[in-house]
Order: sequence, then structure tokens, then C-alpha cells
Amino acid sequence: MSQIKNVFNFNAGPAMLPKEVMEIAKEEFLNYQNSGMSIMEMSHRGDHFQDILDKAELNLRKLLDISNDYEIAFFPGGATLHFSSIPQNFLLENESGAYFLTGVWAKKAKEEATKLGFKTEILYDGKDSNYTHIPNVFDESLLKNHKYIYITSNNTIYGSRFIQFPRASNIPLIADMTSDLLSRKINVNDFGFIFAGAQKNIGPSGLTVGIIRKDLLEFPKKPIPVLLDYKVYFKNKSLYNTPPTYSIYIAGLVFEWCIKMGGIEKLEAINEKKAQLLYDFIDNSGFYNAPVEKNARSTMNVVFRLNDVKLEKVFNEEALKNNLVGLPGHRDAGGLRASIYNAMPIEGVENLIMFMIHFQENNK
Repeated sequence: MSQIKNVFNFNAGPAMLPKEVMEIAKEEFLNYQNSGMSIMEMSHRGDHFQDILDKAELNLRKLLDISNDYEIAFFPGGATLHFSSIPQNFLLENESGAYFLTGVWAKKAKEEATKLGFKTEILYDGKDSNYTHIPNVFDESLLKNHKYIYITSNNTIYGSRFIQFPRASNIPLIADMTSDLLSRKINVNDFGFIFAGAQKNIGPSGLTVGIIRKDLLEFPKKPIPVLLDYKVYFKNKSLYNTPPTYSIYIAGLVFEWCIKMGGIEKLEAINEKKAQLLYDFIDNSGFYNAPVEKNARSTMNVVFRLNDVKLEKVFNEEALKNNLVGLPGHRDAGGLRASIYNAMPIEGVENLIMFMIHFQENNK
């Protein structure tokens, strides 16, 4: 058997998973709890999987302090599917949703609602600043009669995030938290609906976690496809049809790992430390620069450039030789990006900084 290559994986998603989780999955892959079967081949209606599903929900509730006023569901597919399902679940023909366009994914969500014939209003558009700014002051009078406010809490591509979330009385806040759910403490009660693709901090791609306030399931709506209907999916506890069973199993292991690590507060402190180390080095280097405003910088996705952009290709080539993978920026933004999700140890950030120091010294 060939030796496993040790790398630090800075990919934005699918992203690295905790090594401890992968080791457990490896041990249980062929024979889960002495059943003679893998989770991948078990019935989703059987006792083994029901236990996995129940534990995953229980531990997610524990991690995020989710009250019984909220339902949890595990959806097949990615977060992008919800760009379509959100307006269909929350809007009727003459109603509108309000959108903060703080990045490409929020823009795509708004465009999907418009394409389906729903009314939308843009409360903020960060395109002119190349999405390096996030508004922290919010004028509630802008809302008029909107049925929801929509945000992307953390922008994977541009490396920015909401430090403070917009709030308005009696208007649900809907948040795509794909790249920062479980990374920082939030008050779930401030949100009407949270959804998150799993491939950053939760588990494999192809799974989305949804958390919804129960009363919102009763919003009147026109008939929509059954698997886009939140009432159907949440009321059936993720089991209306066959769910992505193995991805839910991995997510459950990740939730257990998060609890073992000390919960969200502990993880947030580690994430803040990792990000601060990297941003401080970049800001003081005179060789690299981080374009996002300091009060809007993501702790999950550190976007940066070289002052001499012609060296960025060489930087990536050399980084790969040093077992630092996944550092090229998104194709829409270019540059460089280090995604440092929960599973990335401080050691990985320290190794990246050491490489950046040596690269700078060799390319002055």
C-alpha cells in the first residue's frame, strides 16, 4: 500500500474534513456497528440510519442551541437549489423579497427569484467595491412590505462576511450560511431560515442542512415541485424520499467532533486566531495584500494578492511543491485564497505563513 501524502488542503469546497472524522469513517466503512454492511448500502428506513439521523439532529441542536420553535432537515443537492425554492415557499405573485448583493452567490439567488417571476428589491449591491465592503448599518424603513430579507453571511469567493446581521421586526431573515455555519456563534432565533451546503464545515458535497422557524412552514404558496416544498420536506424529517445517507452520516460525525472540540465558542476562538495570524502577516509583509475592508474580512476564506501579480502563478506552483494545495482564487475573482475552515489546524496556517515568508525572501 502506498504511503498517504500529507498536505494542507486550503480548497474552498469540497474542503478538508477533520482527520479524526475520516479515521472513524474509514474504520466503519465496510461494517457499520457489526452489521456486515456499509452505511452506503443500508436502508434509510432502517434502525441504524434512523439512529444516525436522530443523533445528527440532536447534536446540531446542541451546537447551535436550536430551540423547538425550529425544524431541521437534511436536503439532497447543493445550496444553489434553494435559490429557487426560497421564493416559491415564501412569496405569492404580488409579494417581494429583499436582497443584499454582497457577492456572486447572493446575486445568483436574486436572479433566480426574478427568473421565476417573483418581485425582488436590492437593498445593497457591492459590485462597485468588488464586494470588499459589507454594510453594517441597516435602515429598516427600506423594507416596505417585503416578505423576507436575504443575505449570504460569508462570501467564499471574495473573502468578506457580515459581522452584524441585518434585522427587521416581523420580517424573516433568510441566510445562506454555506461557508460559515458552525464556525462562529450565532443566535438562531434571529433567523427565519438558515441553509448551508455541507462541503465547507459540515461534510461532503451533495448535502444541504436547513433550519427553519416552524411558523414559516405555513406561509401560503402556489403549488410547487414536491422536493422544493419546505413543508413537505421538514414535516417528513428529511425522509420524504431517499436522503443522501452517507453524507448525513459524515455530517453527524463532524457534529460530534465539533462538540468534542469544545463547541462553537471554542471553534470560533480558534478560527479567529488562525485568521488573525494570516491577516496580520499579510498586512505587515509589504509584499502581499488583502483587499477586503478590515471590518468585513472573513475568518473562513482569506483572499489575498501579491503586489506583483505576475508572481501569483509561480506562487501557486511553489506552494504545491510544499504540499500546500487549493490556494488559487476563484475563477471569478482571481488572486489567491486560503480557506481555513474548522478542520484546518493552526499548524496549517503557520506552515502557509512560513512558505509565504520564504517566497517573499526569494522573490524580492
